[in-house]
Amino acid sequence: MLAARRNDLPANVGARLPEMAPELREKAESALKLLGSYGRTLVAFSGGIDSTLVAYLAKLSLGDSAIAVTAESPSLPSSELEEAKKLAKEIGIKHLVIKTEELEDPNYVANPANRCYFCKKELSSKLKQLAVELDYSFIVDGTNADDLQGHRPGAAALTEEGVKRPLADVGMTKPEIREISRVLGLPNFDKPSMPCLSSRVQYGEIITPERLTRIEKSENFIRSITGVMELRVRDHGNLARIEVGRDERQVFFNDDTLDKIAAALRQYGFTYVSLDIVGYRSGSMNEQSVTSSKSRLGSEK
Repeated sequence: MLAARRNDLPANVGARLPEMAPELREKAESALKLLGSYGRTLVAFSGGIDSTLVAYLAKLSLGDSAIAVTAESPSLPSSELEEAKKLAKEIGIKHLVIKTEELEDPNYVANPANRCYFCKKELSSKLKQLAVELDYSFIVDGTNADDLQGHRPGAAALTEEGVKRPLADVGMTKPEIREISRVLGLPNFDKPSMPCLSSRVQYGEIITPERLTRIEKSENFIRSITGVMELRVRDHGNLARIEVGRDERQVFFNDDTLDKIAAALRQYGFTYVSLDIVGYRSGSMNEQSVTSSKSRLGSEK
């Protein structure tokens, strides 16, 4: 059950948070205060746990002055859009769906290592247009403190466009977001990360609607017969490389399961189907770039 809420803006909104560890309460209250200082705010809402927490806190702090906005595009699985709609309704926040057109940008379609930069530029542009139309002053998203580490070109684009990141600004990490969300009763507190479908495509391979569709179909099929939670079907041209959570790998050690997956993914357009025995790891598509860089450095010595 979600924590109680009202549509007005209480004088001490932090007092309405349920009991939680002091350090988590401090960060949650700081995020509430930040959001309350913004006024009329659009929340970039993907339906992931980070943006769900931001949407919940924005609703708690700003009431009807907060609107959640989800971008509909070929790179977003249709199931994720429906999930975002359900979550917004449960939170009680007004929800809008806009269309983004990153596949019209040749820089994005070329799928360079900084592809996410062009995606977030497109998203920011559409959100800023909407903010002007609705006379809203601020845009926030679910960037957390961990997201500012490593290869994050998308975060750089959002910063350039003035998108606020209250969770990151108060130092909230992914594990802390999950725990706060659990205490608040948010239903997706333990949901695995679900980046866009384009993140499954090997850098340099052109992004097309057909390619994104076959990835979505492949993941939906695998989930339907295995029930695994953590899953990526990485697209390497004619090769599908399946990554699954390390503690879920044993589900695939069955001839019938493997045969069904191979047949389905070939039907969707892959020639070869492989299971990555290392298992799922975030950002595995960046490993080739790192290896190539090390090889070049080694050859220069």
